Amino acid sequence: MKVENTQVQMRKGILEFCILEIIARGEVYASDMLEELTAARMIVVEGTLYPLLTRLKNAGLLDYTWKESTSGPPRKYYTLTQDGQDFLHQLRLTWEDVQDSIRIIRQKPHLNGAATPTP
Repeated sequence: MKVENTQVQMRKGILEFCILEIIARGEVYASDMLEELTAARMIVVEGTLYPLLTRLKNAGLLDYTWKESTSGPPRKYYTLTQDGQDFLHQLRLTWEDVQDSIRIIRQKPHLNGAATPTP
């Protein structure tokens, strides 16, 4: 088993959360999202982002507006709907719970009595 496979799955599991967090800061263009996600090592291929945005839009969590661009065709800018804001709030609570759970598990003493170091 390769650790890279597990790492990819972990990132995929929180990708929607990260996308919603980016959009929650204000309307955003997909390529700017892609740039941020790539810089954060959350996504590596462009083909991953657009299907997720479509799924989130179809679920009623996102909306978009077209805006003219000075450097090409109009651009689609995404924003969160009220349902999207509510959904993100629930994900934030879940993320906090997951962090707490991991902290509890990692801090439990080993069988020999030594605590697991936390970076």
